[in-house]
Amino acid sequence: MSVSKSVDLTRGPILRGILRFFIPIMLGTFFQQIYNTVDAIVVGRFVGKEALAAAGGGTAVYVNLLVGFFTGLASGSSIIVSHFYGASRKKELDNAVHTAIWISLFMGALMTAAGLLSASFALKIIGTPDTIFSASLSYLRIYFAGIIPMFVYNMGSGILRATGDSKSPLIILIIGALINVALDLLFVYTLALGVRGAALATVICETLCSVMVLLRMRRDKNFTFCIRRIRATPHIMRKMIRLGLPSGVQSSLYTVSNLLIQSNINSFGTDIIAAWAAYGRIDGFYWMTVNSFGQALTTFSGQNFGAGNIDRIKRGNSKSLVLMIFTALFFAVILNITGQHLYALFTADAAVISEGMAMLRYLSLFYVLYIPIEVFSGTVHGAGDTFRPMIITMLGVCLLRIVWLFSAVPLYRSVVTVMSCYPVTWGVTSLVFVVYYHSGKWLVHKQDD
Repeated sequence: MSVSKSVDLTRGPILRGILRFFIPIMLGTFFQQIYNTVDAIVVGRFVGKEALAAAGGGTAVYVNLLVGFFTGLASGSSIIVSHFYGASRKKELDNAVHTAIWISLFMGALMTAAGLLSASFALKIIGTPDTIFSASLSYLRIYFAGIIPMFVYNMGSGILRATGDSKSPLIILIIGALINVALDLLFVYTLALGVRGAALATVICETLCSVMVLLRMRRDKNFTFCIRRIRATPHIMRKMIRLGLPSGVQSSLYTVSNLLIQSNINSFGTDIIAAWAAYGRIDGFYWMTVNSFGQALTTFSGQNFGAGNIDRIKRGNSKSLVLMIFTALFFAVILNITGQHLYALFTADAAVISEGMAMLRYLSLFYVLYIPIEVFSGTVHGAGDTFRPMIITMLGVCLLRIVWLFSAVPLYRSVVTVMSCYPVTWGVTSLVFVVYYHSGKWLVHKQDD
């Protein structure tokens, strides 16, 4: 029996449609964040702050470097799928779906090899302390050994969302999150496997999620999916790579700058590393919300671009900007109110909690500066313009962040100076995105498809 849970974003009230599509994405990302956070909570509470630093410090940044590249690359596949869906081009849509899954399998194998071979070197490069090096390396090796199902799940979810179904990935993630919690407690607490247990729980859950998403795709009536038909259609693959590669490079450049930040954080000792790791989990609930909205806006823009509704894209962008500014202010307030209690979930160490709260109070003040980046880039990505946003982000965020770390930090070496690279680069890059969007140059891609 074929099923469809798609949302057609080319018609009806704009904001209601985007929100209807966004909420399942956000809830799905929430549950993904939950099982990432549970890893950290279980490890931090039952093993110790050294294990928390090992599972959530440099290891998390390094994982984001390779996984983030694929996620960006996969966005090109989602854009093409949304264009074909919006234009009702069924044959091309079928070919695009099978090509996208082929890309995920190929890139998964490539990233598995890259992650396993470079893990030790990467941890040394960012100055991982000897006290947590062995545990960090074990975590990475297990994590990367199971990365293929993670890529398949992410690509499959992106395909479903591009055709308007954001509910199925949500249901799958809820199931995965619940299983992950149970496995974390079993492997880390009961079997005392430490950070290796947390990594193993994540790999098992991603494998189950990948199987579920493939089964869901087989039953979708918007396209015809069959495992035996998984292969690359050359001209579609080239288009996917052309659109996705800039986003992949952009994501990697983001993470390279974050690796430099992590390297600076590592120089302040285990308490700061652990506080930064816990902050990343707490802070992640804000980022999952704005990033989920960015995904929804990209699909909205992509479907309407395929249907030729340019004015609708612009109106959606304006409404989204206002909504997300209020969202950023809400998170800044709520995280400051609840932050002390949230940190206590990760550790009972007073020094770690104190340092973490100082990080949260400072950076949450500037959340709103990031909003134009997510909203404007989401809109132009959906319209097929991914190269110039990459250049803007590379210069405004990545390069400027590196310049800050090598110029401002040596002058006044403190955690606050290191963290200040975030609001400085968010503000500058947001301003450039505003100018670029209003220039209208992103619409030149209208003739490409």
